[in-house]
Amino acid sequence: MGTKPENRKVGIIGAEGRMGRAATHALLEADGLEVVALFDVNSGEKPTGKVPSVNSLSGLIEASPEVVVDFTVAEASLSNLPQIAEAGIHAVVGTSGFTEENHEFLDGVFQKSSCLIVPNFAIGAVLMMRFAELASPWFQTGEIIEFHHNEKVDAPSGTAIATAERMLEASTEWMADPTSKETLSGTRGGDAGSNIKIHSVRMEGMVAHQEVILGTTGQSLLIRHDTTDRSAFMPGVVLAVQRIQGTGLTVGLESLLGV
Repeated sequence: MGTKPENRKVGIIGAEGRMGRAATHALLEADGLEVVALFDVNSGEKPTGKVPSVNSLSGLIEASPEVVVDFTVAEASLSNLPQIAEAGIHAVVGTSGFTEENHEFLDGVFQKSSCLIVPNFAIGAVLMMRFAELASPWFQTGEIIEFHHNEKVDAPSGTAIATAERMLEASTEWMADPTSKETLSGTRGGDAGSNIKIHSVRMEGMVAHQEVILGTTGQSLLIRHDTTDRSAFMPGVVLAVQRIQGTGLTVGLESLLGV
């Protein structure tokens, strides 16, 4: 009989946030994974249920996780990730707000392990982005409206930016915005490049939602995804932690889903 493989050890940064708490629960329940340490700047060093909390990033690294899951903010991630990379630990990052320069920096830093930045862990949202990419060559105008809870500090969302990037890669034939005058500044949204506009809504009662609207002569196409509960993100979180490997930076779950 073969030897049963050891569980993959996992550490979580931002463990006291909404996503951090949900991810902790999901990863504790997942097969083949063992959560060995939790770190959050708002908590001290104490046991949290089945898992000890640590009071520093170095304490998390000392717990010897193979993968660290990061649910903080971009500024904190950019401070933490080089230390994680130096330790040869894989990083699954659910933080948004990274720039292209940040991506290039992280790709260079992760020489001994891999960094997977995921704009959206919901499988349906990944498919929404893929559908928008497939449809883009057949339409001449496109806009994105993203809706999030009122505690989200950055705008637009990482999902909206990633969607726009895929649409721009799929087609360069986007019609110019005909608007010559904005009576209220910003009404037409932010320009994602080549005339694709992004509009951000922050509102109590929402979790995460996005619409991609595509139009051409005589027709329009609406692609929408709604996340009504954070449990929708957890299968993607577990999948990312189970499958992350290699070195360098990857953005998005697509490579793990085969889409």
